[in-house]
Amino acid sequence: MAELETVTAPLVVRFAAGDEKVVARAFPHPLGIVYLDLFWHLSRPDDAAHLIRGELRGNGPWRVGDASIRVLGCGTTNPLLQAEYIPWRDYLNEHPGEYPPEAQILTIARRLGCIIPGRSE
Repeated sequence: MAELETVTAPLVVRFAAGDEKVVARAFPHPLGIVYLDLFWHLSRPDDAAHLIRGELRGNGPWRVGDASIRVLGCGTTNPLLQAEYIPWRDYLNEHPGEYPPEAQILTIARRLGCIIPGRSE
């Protein structure tokens, strides 16, 4: 599949307890991964960026600690998760100039301590 930091499709984090959450992005971090909530850019990083500790493994789906990460499936595969994702998708379509460009997202990820291979500021 792909390196986690290059995936711009919506992702699903499944936690050890079985609950799942749709997230906007995820990046490798020296301690595991950092994921960004949907609508992360409208909040402070302290509120919208989260660290999952553990070794990152896989090429999609990925595992880190007791959690797994995968690309969100279609509406018939993941209807409840799609319901979580649709407002985000609609927001992005209706406000295209408000979401940070990829270069800015990667800069923010670097500031959060994330590992962005092959790229420098």
